[in-house]
Amino acid sequence: MAAHKPVEWVQAVVNRFDEQLPIKAGQQNTHTKVSTEHNKECLINISKYKFSLVISGLTNILKNVNNMRIFGETAEKNLYLSQLIILDTLEKCLAGQPKDTMRLDETMLVKQLLPEICHFIHTYREGNQHAAELRNSASGVLFSLSCNNFNAVFSRISTRLQELTVCSEDNADVHDIELLQYISVDCSKLKRLLQETVFKFKALKKVAQLAVINSLEKAFWNWVENYPDEFTKLYQTPQTDMADCAEKLFDLVDGFAESTKRKAAVWPLQIILLVLCPEIIQDIAKDVVEETKMNKKLFLDNLRKALAGHSGSRQLTESAAIACVKLCKASTYINWEDNSVIFLLVQSMVVDLKNLLFNPSKPFSRGNQNADVDLMIDCLVSCFRINPHNNQHFKICLAQNSPSTFHYVLVNSLHRIITNSALDWWPKIDAVYCHSMELRSMFSETLHKAIQGCGAHPAIRMTPSLTFKEKMTSLKFKEKPTDLETRSYKFLLLSLVKLIHADPKLLLCNPRKQGPETQGSTAELITGLVQLVPQSSMPDIAQEAMEALLVLHQLDSIDLWNPDAPIETFWEISSQMLFYICKKLTSHQMLSSTEILKWLREILICRNKFLLKNKQSDRSSCHFLFLYDVSGGGTSQISLDHEEMIRCAPGATLRKGKGNSSMESTAGCSGTPICRQAQTKLEVALYMFLWSPDIEAVLVAMSCFRHLCEEADIRCGVDEVSVHNFLPNYNTFMEFASVSNMMSTGRAALQKRVMALLRRIEHPTAGNTEAWEDTHAKWEQATKLILNYPKTKMEDGQVTESLHKTIVKRRMSHVSGGGSIDLSDTDSLQEWINMTGFLCALGGVCLQHRSSAGLATYSPPMGPVNERKGSMISMVSTEGNAETPVSKFIDRLLTLMVCNHEKVGLQIRTNIKDLVGLELSPALYPMLFNKLKNTISKFFDSQGQVLLTETNTQFVEQTIAIMKNLLDNHTEGSSEHLGQASIETMMLNLVRYVRVLGNLVHAIQIKTKLCQLVEVMMERRDDLSFCQEMKFRNKMVEYLTDWVMGTSNQATDEDVKCLTRDLDQASMEAVVSLLAGLPLQPEEGDGVELMEAKSQLFLKYFTLFMNLLNDCSEVEDESAQTGGRKRGMSRRLASLRHCTVLAMSNLLNANVDSGLMHSIGLGYHKDLQTRATFMEVLTKILQQGTEFDTLAETVLADRFERLVELVTMMGDQGELPIAMALANVVPCSQWDELARVLVTLFDSRHLLYQLLWNMFSKEVELADSMQTLFRGNSLASKIMTFCFKVYGATYLQKLLEPLLRTVITSSEWQHVSFEVDPTRLEPTESLEENQRSLLQMTEKFFHAIINSSSEFPPQLRSVCHCLYQSVLWQCLAIKVVITMMIHRPN
Repeated sequence: MAAHKPVEWVQAVVNRFDEQLPIKAGQQNTHTKVSTEHNKECLINISKYKFSLVISGLTNILKNVNNMRIFGETAEKNLYLSQLIILDTLEKCLAGQPKDTMRLDETMLVKQLLPEICHFIHTYREGNQHAAELRNSASGVLFSLSCNNFNAVFSRISTRLQELTVCSEDNADVHDIELLQYISVDCSKLKRLLQETVFKFKALKKVAQLAVINSLEKAFWNWVENYPDEFTKLYQTPQTDMADCAEKLFDLVDGFAESTKRKAAVWPLQIILLVLCPEIIQDIAKDVVEETKMNKKLFLDNLRKALAGHSGSRQLTESAAIACVKLCKASTYINWEDNSVIFLLVQSMVVDLKNLLFNPSKPFSRGNQNADVDLMIDCLVSCFRINPHNNQHFKICLAQNSPSTFHYVLVNSLHRIITNSALDWWPKIDAVYCHSMELRSMFSETLHKAIQGCGAHPAIRMTPSLTFKEKMTSLKFKEKPTDLETRSYKFLLLSLVKLIHADPKLLLCNPRKQGPETQGSTAELITGLVQLVPQSSMPDIAQEAMEALLVLHQLDSIDLWNPDAPIETFWEISSQMLFYICKKLTSHQMLSSTEILKWLREILICRNKFLLKNKQSDRSSCHFLFLYDVSGGGTSQISLDHEEMIRCAPGATLRKGKGNSSMESTAGCSGTPICRQAQTKLEVALYMFLWSPDIEAVLVAMSCFRHLCEEADIRCGVDEVSVHNFLPNYNTFMEFASVSNMMSTGRAALQKRVMALLRRIEHPTAGNTEAWEDTHAKWEQATKLILNYPKTKMEDGQVTESLHKTIVKRRMSHVSGGGSIDLSDTDSLQEWINMTGFLCALGGVCLQHRSSAGLATYSPPMGPVNERKGSMISMVSTEGNAETPVSKFIDRLLTLMVCNHEKVGLQIRTNIKDLVGLELSPALYPMLFNKLKNTISKFFDSQGQVLLTETNTQFVEQTIAIMKNLLDNHTEGSSEHLGQASIETMMLNLVRYVRVLGNLVHAIQIKTKLCQLVEVMMERRDDLSFCQEMKFRNKMVEYLTDWVMGTSNQATDEDVKCLTRDLDQASMEAVVSLLAGLPLQPEEGDGVELMEAKSQLFLKYFTLFMNLLNDCSEVEDESAQTGGRKRGMSRRLASLRHCTVLAMSNLLNANVDSGLMHSIGLGYHKDLQTRATFMEVLTKILQQGTEFDTLAETVLADRFERLVELVTMMGDQGELPIAMALANVVPCSQWDELARVLVTLFDSRHLLYQLLWNMFSKEVELADSMQTLFRGNSLASKIMTFCFKVYGATYLQKLLEPLLRTVITSSEWQHVSFEVDPTRLEPTESLEENQRSLLQMTEKFFHAIINSSSEFPPQLRSVCHCLYQSVLWQCLAIKVVITMMIHRPN
């Protein structure tokens, strides 16, 4: 299109530029700013080839925008921004105007564009900030326009001059004359202007003459400043025609200056005209002067007289001062060798000039402070360029008792000296380096005053158009409140910061100072600048302070921080700064936080450049570095050198000056290096910006991770360690950085990518843990504000509302501490959503951090959560960690799942469902499962009856959605954590609750979703853990089959019928997945009765499925005869029929023994379709590989035999893997039962000894000491107890029964007493006799036991032998170790 239709293509680009202006597109955000900038650059490039089309289009846009009617402050601001954008684009297009522009284009520019530009210049209103900026921008357009189109502009000025020669005094319009001040003028153009003025000056009215006089002077300076070489050549090779014009105009102006007032008006121009006549200056310097030049000599004499204060007129004195400053300034553009006379002329006036302008006891003032300051700056700069070693006036301005205006003038003069050095002979700023200490002192004092006044004064914008009239009650630099001294210290501070930005060496220079003193002064300077960054009441100063700090972090500047120890000083000062800024960022005390983050990224780049440059020297600063130990399960920080770490701990602040706003070192961290704190705080800041609603802020934060990684690369290269020892999450950080380089996508897509990366963070560090906790605290505050809206807003009143709208429109965090929140602002709610996702995604790392103190290995849970021994979930269960922040966060999420806020309740519920289901860290799955299970269990009373409420139903529905999303989402690492908590109880309770919801539309929808959840659950079966899987699945089949055909035949409404058929479909799909490989387990029955019950259960399900197939067939027959929605239903039934056949196949496949007898008859059914269905089912089970050997009569015995073989399986070394695994995972409450099973099974296989040896050896191995051996409640002791109980009972009965019967029934022992307690003896009994009887009976029992050794059960012999051997080996091992320790060589 661009090649074939250039006009249309250019017009399309112009139209797009027009549409994206703020006045039409509304308030700009980051995206629209970038887009507008791209359009601007495109037009500028196009203008090089299609100049006329672009300029014409932009001119029309400017006209239309200027003619718009606007209402309101916002619209006015957008209009102003649009005009600035258009003018800036025009200026750049005109600056690149092709040289071959046709005459027609020039005419077009004059007729269309020039009037619009003049409009902005002519309508300037004093004090209006927008108008001043627009005029400056328009003057730039006019300057560019006049560069290549001077004739057009000159023609307009000339025409206006001609008109002013004939118009009346009252109707004189001099606006076009003022254009002389803004046009581009070279030597030839200035000559034309002078000639035109000479030709028409006399005929002009007085007001026009004054306008010409004022404008010509500014035109002269435009020439000198833009073409200094031409002016210099004027004194090397005098131009007669220029001098003639200047002399003629001088004479005309001299004749015009009849009164004192007129003289004061024309003297500044006259001195300029005289400067344009080098030969005349030479002539009037002689003793004898020609008559024609006498008026020039007289002019200079009057100038000197007025300057010395002898003219008797204040006006002339002030005008003389202005003229002399102009002379001094002009002389600096002349080389001393070219014309020494003019310098003699300057020297004859400069002393009086300085005394007049820089007199602390009598400050110079004309009533216009801005003009006075500019004049003094010109004078100071010119004097420095003439003689840089005569710095008496510098000392006057530096003195603390001088007026504050003097300080302001000095600082701005130094800034101009640094930034404007166009000519080779101008002296450099290094001549002033000797005054660095005084300048630093001025900065510290001014900073202290400015920060003190921040609370008392409203935010102001630092622009030169504002006056200095601010409250000066706390200003130190003053004696009397004169006009010159009322300039605000904030303006002085801004100038000082700009000075640092322009040349940091000026304030870093520390001649003849030791290293510690140099470092202290540098620290004080940087600390002061850092304090300014978060100052929202001084935005211009804050921005300039950031630029100054960036310059201070350049390579050559850092070397000056402390030349004696650059590396150590860099780490300490830069880390202090980084810590302070990041602390402010994380506390959201900065309104322009995105811009500060961009600046921080540049600081990180500079830091890395310095580290790279000093890579080898960096070894000496190892005490500032720290490592992470990532070898184990946890991640902890380890120091390189403990002594060095203590030595460099930041015990005090770097700030030495006054005030209480210095950079702080963290309290309570005196034992850790500041660089560790800084890196931690930087990580925290970057993490917390990831949930910002501002896309740009998120991308910038992500890009900053790259520079963290680069620093780690540099440092690991120095110390030859792995990069992961510096940054444990290095790989994820690099992924963050790579994402930041991708093309910008939508806000939702970006946040989704961020959360995916957060879930991949493996190692807990101080940074990510603190970021999570800080975000959680802010999230809690924001949640309270949202839930209390609009109550909070109404109570806070109009003041808080206004504050929110003006300051916190985009950052909810700024008011989270106690303000209100406006939910009509989408960014506020979006930030809350982002925070929620952030906490979900990063929560697993924080959980890992809290668990790292006592890491445990995972064992599959097989019982109640609180009884699982050694499983990870026991560390994160609700019972064990109810007060941890992560647990509180999950609890809060569960309450928000049923949020019923009238305005945002639906949004909150939807986002919680999506974020928990899709973005939750897999490590939090076990905790979530247990909390969901506990919550849903409360929906039933003590009798198990459902407590049906709207809130409970809503919670159940949300839970179903969350669980489905969670199981459906194959997040990396999810398989590892899904099995750490059983979901059986929760799923059963969900089904039990949903069963009672009825058959309303909403209830049917919930049931359908639950069926879909069951299907997904079975797809993830291998990743989940089940306590009693077969029993659970049987119960689920029982419940879900109740929903099949439950209401589908009863529904009358077509929509309801479709929903019920959907439920049938979902139910059958879930049943299909549940029945796969599922042997039916009736709840009652044993032995033969069990087989019968199983057979009946099979028949129940099989009959249900056959009925469903028949129903599908009937509906399909009806649908074949009708059209419309019936045919759509038919397509659904085909899928339902397929699921039903598959369910029958799975049912029969897993239960051939009990089901084939019921189903085989269908193969001979009289109905053809029934027979076909059976054949289909039979085909599928054959394809699935069904084993028909289960039809044998011994099937149950065979299965039991295989199970016993599996449990008693023994390895090559005698180990019992299955038995020992059971011992590790079965909860202690079931150990008695496990002991019974293991002893019975192993004894039946004659492997009891092997079981006992493995169990006793493990017990001995884990024992803390020999004294506690087999005294605990362990599985080994329970096995021992069971063995003695089972195998010793018969032996004890056979051994002791005859003895006891003899004692009880024999007449010989009937009257014998065995009481040996003297206190319990009967009066007729004897203690000695009783003792003898007891001994006799004891001997009988003892001998009987000893003589029965041959009858002692062999199982118990194995127990005792195994016990003896296992303990003996342990004792021998201990003895060997002790012996080795005693006899080891020294």
